Amino acid sequence: MITVISGTNRLNSEALHFAKHYTNLLTAKAPEPVKLLALENIPHDWFHPDMYEKEQQSPSLAALQDEFILPASKFIYVIPEYNGGFPGVLKLFLDACSIRDYKASFFGKKAAIVGVASGRAGNLRGIEHLTGILHHVGTVVMPQVLPISSIEKVLDADGNITANGTLIAIERQVDAFLTF
Repeated sequence: MITVISGTNRLNSEALHFAKHYTNLLTAKAPEPVKLLALENIPHDWFHPDMYEKEQQSPSLAALQDEFILPASKFIYVIPEYNGGFPGVLKLFLDACSIRDYKASFFGKKAAIVGVASGRAGNLRGIEHLTGILHHVGTVVMPQVLPISSIEKVLDADGNITANGTLIAIERQVDAFLTF
C-alpha cells in the first residue's frame, strides 16, 4: 500500500490539492492500493503529555496508524513550507506513531517528498529536515525530491494544477517512485 500524506492540519490547504493530485495519479498507475491521509481531518485527542506512553495512546491515533502507517510500504509526503521548515503537526504525528510499533511503522519503508511553497525554493529546507528525520527512523528516502515553488502560479482558483512543467515533473517523480 502507498500512503500519501498531506502534511498540514490547515483547512483547505494548497498542500492538500497537490496530495489529491498525487493520490489520483498513483491510483491510476500503481498496482497496489493508494490512500490519502490529510492531517487536517485527523482528531487531535492524542496530543497530551502521556502520548509518549504506549499504554496511554488514544484509540484514534492507533486507528490512524493501523489504517495508514503500518500497512504502507511506501509514503509520499506533501509538505508545505511553514517558517522555513515543515508543519509541526506532521512532526508530532510522526513522533506519536513512533511510540507503538516503531520499527513496523517506519523501518525499511520507502518515501518520496514533495515540498510546496509560495516562495522560490519550494520548501527545500523543510524537505531536507524531513529527510533527516525519516533517515533517523530507518525510512529510505528517494533522492528525486520535488520542490514546487510559486504555487500561486501553478494552481488555478479550484486547486487544479495548471502549469504543464509542474505536471510533467510530478508525473516523472511518480514514475520514478513506483520503480523505487
